[in-house]
Amino acid sequence: MTKAKRMMQEDLKLIDLVIELVDARIPESSRNPDIDGMAGKKPRLVLLNKADLADPVCNKQWVARFREKGVHVLEINSKTGAGIREINGMVQEACREKIERDRKRGIVNRPVRAMVVGIPNVGKSTFINTFAGKACTKTGNKPGVTKGKQWIRLSKTLELLDTPGILWPKFEDQMVGMRLAFIGSINDEIMITEELACDLLNVLQQLYPDCIQKRYEVEWMDTPVKTLEAIAKNRGCLLKGEETDLKKAAGILTDDFRSGRLGRMTLELP
Repeated sequence: MTKAKRMMQEDLKLIDLVIELVDARIPESSRNPDIDGMAGKKPRLVLLNKADLADPVCNKQWVARFREKGVHVLEINSKTGAGIREINGMVQEACREKIERDRKRGIVNRPVRAMVVGIPNVGKSTFINTFAGKACTKTGNKPGVTKGKQWIRLSKTLELLDTPGILWPKFEDQMVGMRLAFIGSINDEIMITEELACDLLNVLQQLYPDCIQKRYEVEWMDTPVKTLEAIAKNRGCLLKGEETDLKKAAGILTDDFRSGRLGRMTLELP
């Protein structure tokens, strides 16, 4: 991560615009705070990716919040292409001063060079492939698929620089780390699946109390472990001797959340 961060700092001298992808379900927690310092006064475009998985009311609230800060922002869905067509116009708007300066100097048709940044598993590669209309970067549902940097020329007016997704070395707020684990930005292989699922149940009980009953036809129990046991029984997650397989049930729960099968949810508000 240190190497990737150093590389980004060097490349920032070459670019006109920073396009930052965040997960619309956790727009603040999925922003790397280091990027603010590195980007300095460069124009910014924030893309609320996976907006189709987030609460639509909360999406509007987050768009309003970013605009209040003077940041250009769009709701998008990289997989379906929703919102992608609006990006070119937004890029031109964000870089209007730069384009005007070039015009006064007699420089015309020089493409805007934009750096695409975002934490692991936020959907950068899928976004670039959809935006470019071809598979020009590797994609995967595991964090850390993009290893190096690569320039992608999209048109005469725009070039993109893809960068590896980087997290920051320490979470000041434990909830930030937890939310990142919920959406899969922290490798599942280093997580205790059952604990993560119980933490997720605690959050869902506060924010979307109807979702568990609707999806699994079980009621909230007095502890998240007992609720997870009820989900395990509902889904037939059983070991020998009728013992519940909590790990399998935990995997089902987190997968249902990440895929939107529990409903459209946002885990933090502006």
